[in-house]
Amino acid sequence: MNKLYIGNVSAEASEEDFETIFEQWKIPHSGPFLVKTGYAFVDCPDEKAAMKAIDVLSGKVELHGKLLEVEHSVPKRQRSCKLQIRNIPPHMQWEVSANRLLTASRKLNGSMMENYALKVSYIPDETAASEGPSASGRRGFNTRGPPRSSSPGLGARPKVQSDIPLRMLVPTQFVGAIIGKEGATIRNITKQTHSKIDIHRKENAGAAEKPITIHSTPEGCSNACRTIMEIMQKEALDTKFTEEIPLKVLAHNNFVGRLIGKEGRNLKKIEQDTGTKITISPLQDLTLYNPERTITVKGSIEACSRAEEEVMKKIRESYESDMAAMNSETVHLFIPALAVGAIIGKQGQHIKQLSHFAGASIKIAPAEGMDAKQRMVIIVGPPEAQFKAQCRIFGKLKEENFFGPKEEVKLEAHIKVPSFAAGRVIGKGGKTVNELQNLTCAEVVVPRDQTPDENDQVIVKISGHFFACQLAQRKIQEILAQVRRQQQTKPPAGAPAPLPRRK
Repeated sequence: MNKLYIGNVSAEASEEDFETIFEQWKIPHSGPFLVKTGYAFVDCPDEKAAMKAIDVLSGKVELHGKLLEVEHSVPKRQRSCKLQIRNIPPHMQWEVSANRLLTASRKLNGSMMENYALKVSYIPDETAASEGPSASGRRGFNTRGPPRSSSPGLGARPKVQSDIPLRMLVPTQFVGAIIGKEGATIRNITKQTHSKIDIHRKENAGAAEKPITIHSTPEGCSNACRTIMEIMQKEALDTKFTEEIPLKVLAHNNFVGRLIGKEGRNLKKIEQDTGTKITISPLQDLTLYNPERTITVKGSIEACSRAEEEVMKKIRESYESDMAAMNSETVHLFIPALAVGAIIGKQGQHIKQLSHFAGASIKIAPAEGMDAKQRMVIIVGPPEAQFKAQCRIFGKLKEENFFGPKEEVKLEAHIKVPSFAAGRVIGKGGKTVNELQNLTCAEVVVPRDQTPDENDQVIVKISGHFFACQLAQRKIQEILAQVRRQQQTKPPAGAPAPLPRRK
C-alpha cells in the first residue's frame, strides 16, 4: 500500500507547498498531490518511500501552522463505519455515535477544540475486503453466532501491550546485522511482531554488549526476541563466530528473588520444563545506576525462546503484584466471553481509553479453554479507579445488549484476601458475611477448603449488580484494613514486653 493520506492540512495549503516539502526531505512521489479541504493524497513509488514520508513528516513537519499527519490511505472497500478521532483534549471524555460522525467526518477533521486540532480518519475493517458488507442487524438483537472478528485470538487486532518491556543484551558485533541495511531488518521485525524496538547503541561506548528494549504484548516481545536470536545465529555462521551465543535477559533486582523462588524452585522448574541452563549475575554487580541483573539462558533457540516466555511471565507477575501493593487493589471481574471484543474495542482503543479515564491497569486474561463462557478482566488501581473502571464495564455490557432490556447487569468479582483474614470476613458462625449480604444485596462467598496461593491468599467471590458489588468490595476492604492495623500494632513474636512507664 503506497498511497498516502495527509491529514490536518491547512486551508491555505497548495499542491506546490507539498511539492516543496517532499523535495526538501528528499521523499520521492509518483503522482500529483490531490489536495482537498483539510486533507490530501499522494502516491509513492514504493513502500520504502511511503514509510520514509510517514517517519519523517507525520507529527513533525508543520505547514501553515499545522502539524501534518501522514499515514497509509485506506481503500474505500476496507473502510468500516467507525472513525478514529485523535488529539482530543486530554481532560475530555465523550462518546458520539459512529453514524453521526460519518456524515461530519470531513468537517471535523482539522477543526479546533480548545486549541486542539481534531484528527479524524477511517479505521480499516480487516474483514471488509475479503467478506464484503455484512448483512447482520443491530448488535444484540441478532443471533450472536461465532465470536466477533474483534475478539481476541482471531488475529484481527493486536492484544494489549504489556506494561513491562523485555530487555535483552546482545553482543555489539551483531547490532549491525539486527538493524540491517538502512534499518530494513529492524523495521521488518517491528512490523511482523507489532512491537517497538529500541537498540541502545550509544550506551556504554566500547562495551562488548548492547541493551535492546522491546515494547509489545508478551507474545510480541517473545517473537521479536526469537527473531533477534535467529539473526545473531545466522550472522555468527556467516562470520565464523564460534563462541556460544546465549540469550541474556535484563531484569530489575526487585523481581529476581521471586523469579528464583524458595530454594530456587521456580528457576529449576523453568530449566527442567525448557531444557535450558539458567544463571543469574551476582548481587555484587549491581550499582546505584544499574539495578538490573543479567539472566543468562543457554540452550537451543527453541529452548531459549520457551525459557524467555516463562522468565518474563514470572517477572511480569512480580511487577503486577508490586503495582497492586502500592495503594492499589486488584479485582478480577468476570464478563461474558462474547463481550471481550466490545470491552477491548478496535485495535485496543476502548480498553486504552477506559484505562486512561479510570486511572487503572485493565487487562483481559487469556481464556481458560476453547469453550470458556466467561473471561476474567484484571483491574488494578485505587478505590476510585476501581469504581470508574467497573462502572464503565457494567455500562458497556448493558449498552451493547449483552443483557436484556429489562435485565439488570449482574457480574461476579473476585478479590484476594490474606488467608489469616478470611475468618474475619466470614465472622463467627458466618455472622459477618451474612451481615455483608444483607447490607449490600450482593452474594458474598468465601469458598471452604481453599488452598492458599503462593502469596498465602484466598479468594472472596462477590456477585450482584454494580452498586451491590461496589459496596461489598468497600466493606471487605475496610475489614482488611482493620486487620492490617491490628497486625502492625501487635509486637513481633519473641519481642520483649514493653517496659512499664516511670511515674
